[in-house]
This record gives sequence, structure tokens and C-alpha cells, in this order.
Amino acid sequence: MGQRARAVAHVVRGPVATPAGVAAGHAALPSPAFWRGRRTFITGHTGFKGSWLALWLQELGAHVTGYALAPSTEPSLFADAHVGDRMTSRLGDLRAADALEDALRDAAPEVVLHLAAQPLVFEGFRDPVNTYATNVMGTVHLLDAVRRVDTVRAVVNVTTDKCYANRESPWGYRESDELGGADPYSSSKACAELVTDAMRRSFFADGRVAMATARAGNVIGGGDWSRDRLLPDLVRAIARGEAAALRRPNATRPWQHVLDPLAGYLLLAERLLTEGARWARSWNFGPTDDAQTVQWIADRACQAWGHGAVWHAAEAPDAPHETTMLTLDSTLARRQLGWQPRLATAAAVDWTIEWHRALGDGQGAHQRTVDQIRAYTHLMPALMAPPYVAADSASHVRPFTSRPD
Repeated sequence: MGQRARAVAHVVRGPVATPAGVAAGHAALPSPAFWRGRRTFITGHTGFKGSWLALWLQELGAHVTGYALAPSTEPSLFADAHVGDRMTSRLGDLRAADALEDALRDAAPEVVLHLAAQPLVFEGFRDPVNTYATNVMGTVHLLDAVRRVDTVRAVVNVTTDKCYANRESPWGYRESDELGGADPYSSSKACAELVTDAMRRSFFADGRVAMATARAGNVIGGGDWSRDRLLPDLVRAIARGEAAALRRPNATRPWQHVLDPLAGYLLLAERLLTEGARWARSWNFGPTDDAQTVQWIADRACQAWGHGAVWHAAEAPDAPHETTMLTLDSTLARRQLGWQPRLATAAAVDWTIEWHRALGDGQGAHQRTVDQIRAYTHLMPALMAPPYVAADSASHVRPFTSRPD
């Protein structure tokens, strides 16, 4: 397949307005009253999702302590957005159990949000030992430390949609579906799910600590510089004046803006702390509009960027295994937590590209990120948002299909 260029469609300038594709409705948001002054411990605060979460918690007035390795990318959102300036930031390794417990004890948190991980599928193939050591034993070390830090009342362990035994099914996976994983990263996250359940049953059955896991889809947003991810690879290619290479343009994933699952994690933590064991289980936080192909996302991103944004297919027959189809069913979170995505997939791509273009135009990463967080809280949920479909890619859209009971 040849290169594809897309003309400029719409690039937001200045303050972020309500994006096209966002429909009216009602959905719960994290409570400033709950988080104000709340002692909160984040693992992985130097990463992409962790940096967005730390900045949001700072906006909410929480007292935040983070524990993580130094940023793994250059540039990094953590450094560029000065995430550590308004929080306590401790550099450390999940595999160092004593240092982790010391940091947790010093922070004396009520809420623990566990995001630290080796988060990349391809890195799992390159270094499976570190992947399992971090994602499995790192989780063991954290939850074991929670046993001995008596201030902790709620734990949210963030895993992944890839923890399911993927059958290439057209149905969205539900929380009760079988866990699995055909690669080291995916199976390590399934193991982290099992570890959390076993620790909850073995050591927290008395309800002293309410513990849940959260499974999100393919998260996108400004400031992600990880390798082997679609939009970061595209932005880097544009900066070099090259066409981005798509490994599997027809693969389908549940794409979502980073703020949507983060809102779910925070809502879940609120319920765990205030209501306890009823909420101590696994939860899906995935998009509600159509699941889209890699090609669809690339087309949308190229259109939003404008001149110079192109891609080409570069499928390698000897590449490591990747699933073709993956979707989530988040009915449980919508019905019980009142959580709803606020950005349709098209708008999520637009916001991501707008973030990077604003950075190129000289706006600071901190202000751009905080502006989008503030704008997000004023949006209505994107329940019925019509998907954008490029004229020549409609056949590649795979709609989300509700599974029959």
C-alpha cells in the first residue's frame, strides 16, 4: 500500500473548545471535594499516563506522592510538563521491595493508584524477564507493602485490556471473561490480575483495604513518546519529514483518550474509599463508540495534522504475534459507577494532534496538558458520537458489537 496524505481538516488553536463528535449527556466526574487534601500515592507517575494523572490530581488539590523509575523516553511528558514541581516525587524500582515500602510508609496515603509497569507489548518480547519481574513481582511487592502501611484504605491496580484470553471475538470482553495472554506483556498483566485477587482474598477480606483492578483500552494523548506505539511513531515520522510505517493497518483496537480511563480510575478510587468492598473487583474502562482500525486512526491523525503527515504499510511477516481484534465491554462501569467516555475516538485523535501541534507552536507542555484537563471536565459524554470515516477507509471500520446475554 502506498503513502497516503491527508488535507487539513480541523486543528484547534487557543483554548480547547468542545470538539466535534461529542454529544450531550450526563456522566460522573472525579470530585474536587473528595480529592482536596487527600493523601494519594501513584506508582508510575513519570510515565505517560502517570504524568497526566498526577497533573489532574494536582488540579483537584490532592496531596500526591509518586514512586517510579526515571522517565524512559526523551523527551518525556514528566520533564516537559514539570509534573514533579507540585508533588513529592521519589525515583525507585518496583522490584526493590524495601525501598518501595519505605516510600509508601513515608507518604502515608489513603489511596494507592498503581500504574507503574513495563507497558509495551514489543518490549515484552525483547525482555520478558524484566517484564514479568516488574509487572508481576512489582505488583506483589506493592500489595505486600500495603498490608503493613495502615493508612491505606483503597487500591486501584491498573492492568490492561490485553489481560483477556483473546479469541479474536467480535464481542467486547467483559470483566468475567477468561484471563490469558499470548505474549509476555499480556500474560504478565493477567498474572497481575490474579495476584490482586489472591491478595485481596488472602489478606484484605476484612475490608480494611478495598482493592480493585482497572482495564483500559489503547490510550492516546499528548506527551506519549513511547516507541512502537501508533501516534508517537507518527509524530516522530512527521518531525523527520518521513512517512510513518504501520505494522498492522487493519488491526482493530479500543482507542481512547487518556483522560477517559483516568476519570474512571479516580471515580473507582472514590467509591472504594467511601463504600468499600462492594466495588472491590475488576472494571473495564473502554470507549463506547466504534472500535477503529490502525489505518483509520492514522488517517484521522494525518488529516488533523495536515501537510506532511503521511503513512505507509510496512507489515513484516516475521514480526512478533499481535492480535487482530480487541474490544472492551464497559457496561458495568457505565451502569454502576456512572462513568462515561467524554471524547469520541475522532475527537481523542484530534486532541492528541492538537496537543503536539501546540507544543510545536511554542506553548508549554504543562499549560497545554492542564488546559485539556480543564476542558475535559466541561464536556458532555460522547455516548452517541458519530464516527469520522475517511472516504476510502469506511470498509476498515469495525463497529463495537454488544454481546448477547
